[in-house]
Amino acid sequence: MAKQTALSSMTGFARGHGVVGSYAWAWELKSVNAKGLDVRLRLPPGWDAIEAPVRARANEALVRGTVYANLTIDRKGVGVAVKVNEPVLAAVLATLKTISSHVEASPPTLDGIMALKGVIEVTEEDEREEDRRAAEAALIAGFEQTLAGLTSMRKQEGKTLGEILSARLAEISALARRADAAPGRKPEAVKARLAEQVAALLSTSQRFDSDRLHQEAILIAAKADIREELDRLASHVAQAQRLLSDGGAIGRKLDFLSQELNRESNTLCAKSNDVELTNIGLELKGTVEQFREQVQNLE
Repeated sequence: MAKQTALSSMTGFARGHGVVGSYAWAWELKSVNAKGLDVRLRLPPGWDAIEAPVRARANEALVRGTVYANLTIDRKGVGVAVKVNEPVLAAVLATLKTISSHVEASPPTLDGIMALKGVIEVTEEDEREEDRRAAEAALIAGFEQTLAGLTSMRKQEGKTLGEILSARLAEISALARRADAAPGRKPEAVKARLAEQVAALLSTSQRFDSDRLHQEAILIAAKADIREELDRLASHVAQAQRLLSDGGAIGRKLDFLSQELNRESNTLCAKSNDVELTNIGLELKGTVEQFREQVQNLE
C-alpha cells in the first residue's frame, strides 16, 4: 500500500534568525497562492553568491506558490578604519590654492578640509575570505531551517483544507443521492410530464405525424434524464476522494475536477423540470463552488 503524502496549502509564513561570526542575520518567508512556483528573493547587496543554492532548496521543497524571501544582515563588533583619500585631498588642496590667488579669504582650516565629502573615508575592517564563506554557508543553512518552518505551516493548513474538501465532497455525494431519489425522477412522474408536453405540442399543431411525434417524445424524455450527470458526478467525487487520500501536490488535478463537477451540476439544473430537482441542483452548484474556492488554496 502506497504511503500517503501530506497535503499542503500554498499560504504560510516563517521567520528564522541567527548569528555567525560578526553577522547577525534574519530570514522572513511568506507564501501565497499562485499557478506555479515563483520565488522572489530580496538579498542585501554583496550576497548574490547565496541566491542560486537558496533557490535550489526552495525548488526542492515546494511545488506551487509565490514565495517572498527577505534576508536582513547586520554586521556587529567590527572595528572601524579611518583613512585619508589622498587623490581627493590633493585635488581639494589644488583647487583651494587656485581660488586663493583670485579671492581674498582666510586660509582653510584643517577641520574644514576634513569635513569636505570624500576626503576622509570611514570603513569597516575588511573581512577574511574564510569568514565570508562561513557566513554564506550559515545563511543557506538558516534558509533551509526557515523553509522547513514554512513547509510545516503549509502542511498544517493543508490538513485543515483536506478535511474541509472531504466534507464538501460528502455533501456533493449526498445531494446527488437526493437528486437520484427525487420523486420527479420516478417513471410515473416522467411519464406524466411527458404526456403534458406532448399534449401541449399537439395543441399547437395537428400536423405531427406518428413518427415525428415519437421522435419528439424520445427527445423530451432524453432531455429530462439526468442519469448520466449523476453517474459522472459520482465518478468525479470518487476521483477527488482518491486524490485527497493519496495526498501530495494535487491542487491542479482537483481544480480540473472542480470544473467538471461544476459542469455536471449546471447540466443537471438545465435539464431539471421539477422544482425539487431544481432546488437540489442549485444547492449542488453552491457546494461545488465552495469546493472549488478551497481547492485554489491547495498546492
